[in-house]
Amino acid sequence: MYFGGRGRASGSSGDDFPGTIRFMKYLFYLGHPAHFHLFKHVVQALRKDGHQTEILIKKKDILEDLLQRSGWEYRNILNRERGDGKWRIAWSLLVRDREMYRIARKTRPDLMVGTSAEITHVGRMLKIPSIVVNEDDHDVVPLFARMAYPFASTILAPVSCRMGRWAHKTIAYEGYHELAYLHPNHFTPDPRVRAGLVGERARYFILRFAQLNAHHDAGRSGINTEVASRLIALLEPHGQVHITAERPLEPQFEPYRIRIDPLEIHSALHYADLYIGDSQTMAAEAAILGTPSLRYNDFVGEIGYLEELEHTYGLTCGVRTRETTRLFEVVQRWLNQPDLKAEWQKRRAHMLRERIDVARFMTEFITAYPIGKHPHPKAQAALPELYVDK
Repeated sequence: MYFGGRGRASGSSGDDFPGTIRFMKYLFYLGHPAHFHLFKHVVQALRKDGHQTEILIKKKDILEDLLQRSGWEYRNILNRERGDGKWRIAWSLLVRDREMYRIARKTRPDLMVGTSAEITHVGRMLKIPSIVVNEDDHDVVPLFARMAYPFASTILAPVSCRMGRWAHKTIAYEGYHELAYLHPNHFTPDPRVRAGLVGERARYFILRFAQLNAHHDAGRSGINTEVASRLIALLEPHGQVHITAERPLEPQFEPYRIRIDPLEIHSALHYADLYIGDSQTMAAEAAILGTPSLRYNDFVGEIGYLEELEHTYGLTCGVRTRETTRLFEVVQRWLNQPDLKAEWQKRRAHMLRERIDVARFMTEFITAYPIGKHPHPKAQAALPELYVDK
């Protein structure tokens, strides 16, 4: 089944239903900085409607910093970086399972939402429904799929996502994770960010170096030191170069490190003339914002939502690491195209006409979720409009 009609679901705020509304308790688990952005508007909407929301996190990059800067209360159930290797991954999962179980058994949420396996394990043990929100194809993250999907009550994923044997419990929607926070209904870029990045140049470019150390990244590579040096040499005559990095930067690249508040990164992406990186998420974010987006890694051709953004909407271009010559050819061609950004904005407008406000959809879906024997009155009213047979 899928959420098919843009604007089909009724608004989640201000609706009058007969009887007494039972306000719900929701538990959200965030395991990555991108998950803060994914759920922030959903959490705000639920709180505005009077529902209780509890935020659990683990230590991951700038996730805790984002929450603190936003003034959100949260609990950290793993306050150290997980580390690499199968044993460390397994041990940290057990630790998070234990801590989440302890908290959920005490607080008894009505519904658990997140992008991780932990909520499905704890949900199954405590008989609490769990919704896994994911955008990776099942065969790209096979270990996650095996650990999470058998125990999940429901999976939410874009229509472009291959779910394989788990399609029967997947609700597919016409959008992307990034449209939960970069849709024009929720995001307005700050022009002051551009002023601080462009300097005395007319243009600026953003490079992104990911860590690529997750279990599903094994054997994959992206931008190495040589490629990074060549990209900077090619870009620098045309404008300012800024680097945002998940991994430690080599000393020669430190002068290019972007110096902004982490909450400003999407404004920086919006105004950039070009994005190049080996991160899946930031490549999609740039594409959604209408910034020419070039991703260089060994996942190219395998991830459904990025393939759709590339081949249906022309908003991103993927180059595998064995095609280094092509990488520089594409960069040079884009640098020489005077109307490049304007063309991408047209393509973005086309995409937005065909894709939904994902934050609104998730808010409607969560509040309408059939919880126990006594669902929220809004569930009874909204369910017929939320579900459309595929």
